[in-house]
Amino acid sequence: MDFKHTLILSIFIAITGSSYSQAKKPTIMVLPSDNWCMQRYFMTEFDNQGTKQNVPDYKAAFQQDTELGQVISKIGGLMADQGFPLKDAEQELKLIEQRAAEDNMTMSSSSAAAFNESPLDMLKKRAKADIIIQVWWKLNKAEGGKSVSFTLDALDSYTGKRIASATGNSAVSTEIVPEMLMKAIQSNISEFVTRLNNHFTDLLTNGREVSITIKTWDSWEYDLEKEFDGEELKDIIDDWMAEHTVNGRYSMSDATENFIRFEQVRIPLYDERNRAIDARKFAQNLRKFLKVEPYLIESKLMTRGLGEAIIVLGEK
Repeated sequence: MDFKHTLILSIFIAITGSSYSQAKKPTIMVLPSDNWCMQRYFMTEFDNQGTKQNVPDYKAAFQQDTELGQVISKIGGLMADQGFPLKDAEQELKLIEQRAAEDNMTMSSSSAAAFNESPLDMLKKRAKADIIIQVWWKLNKAEGGKSVSFTLDALDSYTGKRIASATGNSAVSTEIVPEMLMKAIQSNISEFVTRLNNHFTDLLTNGREVSITIKTWDSWEYDLEKEFDGEELKDIIDDWMAEHTVNGRYSMSDATENFIRFEQVRIPLYDERNRAIDARKFAQNLRKFLKVEPYLIESKLMTRGLGEAIIVLGEK
């Protein structure tokens, strides 16, 4: 190969490598698992549409457990070393508390359904983390010291689906738990990180998965079979989804004259300004589409976490 071709190849490799290194990686937030919180009695009761549920009390866990902050810091450091941007869960919890008064005032003057979210949904929504890593660990007594058993589960914040999992045990040691845990995870992290990267590569290629629901107020004079230029509103919305999803990938799982449920809706990760797109932003574009001529349909947009949006047609 002559010098000219060698130079061209070298430039191409440099550009390709630079582009890959600059590619965004998913943002990560590390939290204790539900099981860990339950074992240590860090749970609180949450009213989910009239049904009482026990959910993790992350605030109490961070304030009262002496190991949790160190453990999450160690795991966060390991993930940062792999190039994953981190979200500080403890700081996000503090911000949620600061906004609580404003949210409560909003609930008193509008539909409470817009705020009918679990504490975890609220945390994911505020922090905008792509992936939640839940950690569980247990200290074991052993001859000559102690060991730590652990499990890491990586969950997609938008769908709740498990992306990657790792489990293992530390060597017997007299070190503190966070140090033993970090070393145990280090020896098991390679495949875990590979799965995270594969998942994010799929998102970049095929879009992020969300769900969109269309409903109608009973006060609205029309329904989803209302026709515009000979085409039913239900089909107009379906056409819009086909045009704006990544590669037209989505599923209309259910539809009546009053209700449409879209699942496995693949939306772009970023908009034209390189900002992350969630279910709310995507649904807001549909809402705007229906608000102008010839439809002139007012609607209310509500969300549950990052991955589910509900548009109710007829009024705000």
